[in-house]
Amino acid sequence: MIKKSLISLGALLLLFPTMAFAEDPSASQLNMGLNALWVMLAAILVLLMQGGFILLEAGSTRMKNAGHVAGKTIFTLGLASIVYWAVGYGITFGGDASESLNKFIGIGDFFFNPSFAALAGDDYPSSVFFVFQLAFAAVSLSIAWGGFAERAKLSAYLIFTLFFVSVIYPVVAHWIWGGGWLAEDGAQDFAGSTVVHLTGAMAAFAATILLKPRIGKFNKDGSANEILGHNQVFTALAVLILWVGWFGFNAGSTAAIGDGFFGFVAFNTQLGAAAGAVSALLISWLVNGKADITAMLNGALAGLVAITASCAFVDPWAAVVIGLVAGVLVFFSAKFFEKMKVDDPIFALSVHGAAGVWGTLANGLFATEELSAKVGVGKAGLFEGGGWGQLWVQFESVVVCGAFAFLASYIVLWVVKQVIGLRVTEEQEIIGLDLSEHGNYGYPEQLKKENASV
Repeated sequence: MIKKSLISLGALLLLFPTMAFAEDPSASQLNMGLNALWVMLAAILVLLMQGGFILLEAGSTRMKNAGHVAGKTIFTLGLASIVYWAVGYGITFGGDASESLNKFIGIGDFFFNPSFAALAGDDYPSSVFFVFQLAFAAVSLSIAWGGFAERAKLSAYLIFTLFFVSVIYPVVAHWIWGGGWLAEDGAQDFAGSTVVHLTGAMAAFAATILLKPRIGKFNKDGSANEILGHNQVFTALAVLILWVGWFGFNAGSTAAIGDGFFGFVAFNTQLGAAAGAVSALLISWLVNGKADITAMLNGALAGLVAITASCAFVDPWAAVVIGLVAGVLVFFSAKFFEKMKVDDPIFALSVHGAAGVWGTLANGLFATEELSAKVGVGKAGLFEGGGWGQLWVQFESVVVCGAFAFLASYIVLWVVKQVIGLRVTEEQEIIGLDLSEHGNYGYPEQLKKENASV
């Protein structure tokens, strides 16, 4: 058997070069193939981040909702894929609109039908680019679910997915990535601190306001009760999965092998995440007298969110500063929202909202002239001799995109609330969404134990 295997392997090694290079591919074809492999690998990494979101939300909430969290994430990912194919991609990147209209919305490429192979002169096949962009839209949607956690009807998830992936996210993405008016202004958001993270966070914010806090979260005097998640190990594993997936998120956004610039982007990404984790743990230790694990995990994610906009525009030392500030910011932001009686079970508003704003603004401070020219977007930041111009553009993009995402999400959810309702009944919430929405239990053994003890 071993002898036959070795003979077969040797034959394949002899045949492969002949098969692979029978047509003597040009350097551009080889480069296109490498780019396609890299972007496809990055897309897979970003899609696998959905596993991180499942563990993050399930671990940060109670056991009685764990199966619901996992199931609705897979369901909405499937629904989002169809909606983005039919409508969302065309609004983001469609180029058939007039020049004036294209500043605000794309029109074209609906029900996207890519060619089965790359066309002459393409950097990569359009089908690969579609899958990559779909993964980003799905991440933004999963961020929004943080504001729905433990109290929203499954029907609300379904309806909101339709509007968020077809209109809300694509419009913001078009403004900055699809050649819209903010792109013309030179807004720097390399991999989506605003486009992906702030947009998702503002949708979560609208949901938390309309759904109101979970039962038992706040007392009549306004004081907050801590509702602990059921599995901190799940949460930590989620952060690790998301951290690894972020290399597809950020480094994959180079969309090319080229001169290896993706390695520099990955380098900055790692530094930002590391600094966020360290600073959040230290500030929680200093303020609370105990090193808070949840704060540290949020700090790592906040560092990743913040460096997402700037990973291709700043020097490594600035990446560390951006991560350090994000870790401190997320700690105090979480306390602020709780004081405002906003119930945010997975800290989406702090991790993705506050850190997303900071990361976008940081370009206006730390972006270098050399890297801005290399990426081909915007100018140097204030601390790099570029003056106030880029900081203003970054501020403009944060305010406009954040306001649009919040208002559009609020309107959609308000209408849903009036027509069919957003929140499950008090009895259903107490029982848990596993049973009330799906008729089964994420931890059936645990349910048997509880029934046996009654």
